[in-house]
Amino acid sequence: MKLLLTGNEAIARGAWEAGVKFATAYPGTPSTEILENVAKYKEIVAEWAPNEKVALEAAAGASIGGVRSLCAMKHVGVNVATDPLFTFAYLGVNAGAVLVTADEPGMHSSQNEQDNRNYARHAKVCLFEPSDSQEAKDMIKEAYRVSEEYDLPVLFRMTTRVCHSKSIVECEDRQEIPDKPYEKNIQKYCPLPAFAKGMQVKLTDNLKRLEVYSNHTPLNYIEDNNSDIGIIGSGVAFRYAKEVFGNKVSYLKIGFSYPLPMEKIADFAKGKKTLYIFEENDPIMEKEIKAAGINCIGKDKLPTMGELTPDRIRNALLDEVATVIKPNPEMVLPRPPAFCAGCPHRGVFYELGRRKDLMIFSDIGCYSLGLMPPYNATDAMLCMGASISAGHGVQKAFDIKGDHSKKVVSILGDSTFFHSGITSLMDVTYNKSNTLTIILDNRITGMTGHQQNPGTGYDLKGTASPIIDIEAMVKACGVKNLISIDPNNLKIVKDAIEWGLEVDGPAVIITRWPCALKKFSSQDVNEFPTAFKNVCSVNIEKCIGCKKCLKSGCPALAFDIPNKKSGILKDSCVGCGVCLQICPKQAIEVEVR
Repeated sequence: MKLLLTGNEAIARGAWEAGVKFATAYPGTPSTEILENVAKYKEIVAEWAPNEKVALEAAAGASIGGVRSLCAMKHVGVNVATDPLFTFAYLGVNAGAVLVTADEPGMHSSQNEQDNRNYARHAKVCLFEPSDSQEAKDMIKEAYRVSEEYDLPVLFRMTTRVCHSKSIVECEDRQEIPDKPYEKNIQKYCPLPAFAKGMQVKLTDNLKRLEVYSNHTPLNYIEDNNSDIGIIGSGVAFRYAKEVFGNKVSYLKIGFSYPLPMEKIADFAKGKKTLYIFEENDPIMEKEIKAAGINCIGKDKLPTMGELTPDRIRNALLDEVATVIKPNPEMVLPRPPAFCAGCPHRGVFYELGRRKDLMIFSDIGCYSLGLMPPYNATDAMLCMGASISAGHGVQKAFDIKGDHSKKVVSILGDSTFFHSGITSLMDVTYNKSNTLTIILDNRITGMTGHQQNPGTGYDLKGTASPIIDIEAMVKACGVKNLISIDPNNLKIVKDAIEWGLEVDGPAVIITRWPCALKKFSSQDVNEFPTAFKNVCSVNIEKCIGCKKCLKSGCPALAFDIPNKKSGILKDSCVGCGVCLQICPKQAIEVEVR
């Protein structure tokens, strides 16, 4: 059977075919669809975890317990999961375990462009790198075989283009792999120093055995086109190279990239006048090949940052500049990212942006857009959960300096709070900080595409699940000053911020209103019966064209320049009423749909 699949769909299919029985992840672009597609297979228990560390720990436990497990996350998520990863490599596996890292050359939706191939070397685990959907499906199955034969977890590197591009995949039936019996073995599974020393020796021996595998596996193969120009390529960079050079050069395709097949590389390099290394981001293969005394060209000519696209390759190596249609700036208006119409974060950032006495530390999510005009509110961002702990650090610095001109506001979403905000909030209360934390509970994991989380009442497969009460959790962290509010009421928002800044000690405001794009659950229908039932309109007679409503940043608002009047696009408006409260002339009215 042949199917047209994205790389993420192919991984899910490959995991199913490989007999995987447990899969877990934290959503993050470009990895999110892996678990969403795994969840469609009834034979696999699939779960969203609160964060990536928890996900990998659960996958490691399932492996030790005797079933094949899969864990998936975006590249920065592996940073969160490194603590268990490095020690899991020492323990090894019982049943096969694979960690998928979805890297993002080009930073299309990420805060950095790290190359997680470095983690394979650092954690001493082997590494697979597919370059299309068929390879993703086939390699994931081989990864489980390798994991069990060589007794270690496997790192599986995807990149954005492989994750999201579609190609034809030859599919097969599921293999029902016998479960592994669990046997107590403290010398294998308890990394006390006395045992860990032996584990380290075993791990080193396994990597030496994997060097032999790397040199003989068909995942690393040569395409000999009788050329004295050679290209060694991995991942999608190999496909880009073939698109540019076709059959004019010879290729060594690297699909299993750590340990590198140095014997095969040396044989391939013989007789080559020119040898290029095609890899996205860091010069990992290039450095190792040069260290082996093999002359090659890599990042000295090819880009070190961003995607290694065919156009960039042609420009770097052939001095060819791609012909593109140049936009007419008079016809194309700038369209910066913005909150959706009816976004429950709008009112909060409108009020925060009006104040100049705040240092606002934001987190990673939809609310990151609070730094954009017209709000211009946010001062800094770092990583998931850092808004609270980093904000705590900023406030401590202000206190040490005796600077009382600004107070710190930390802001994050519900899923991010569950991810890593809870421990950060503990830090604030334990160390008696004087910050204000705003938790934006829009009842779903918004930015990555509406995945469930511990606060929504449903699990990954859509079955009912206990709701973790954010307010109760905040109280359990030791916070005494706590209120929950409707974020669409600007007066309530303003008063709540004033309250949070004036009280002594840490304060938390929870805003609770569903994302405007959310598919309502039965709980949402009961709790928010009037949500999105209305639409706003402008009374042209009352409108004076002051444009103050536009400061809400709502994309449903428009301005008629010739007539100097505001207007509302009714197909976009969901009646949140924020613009209505801003208008000084009560020119905006509410209509029932």
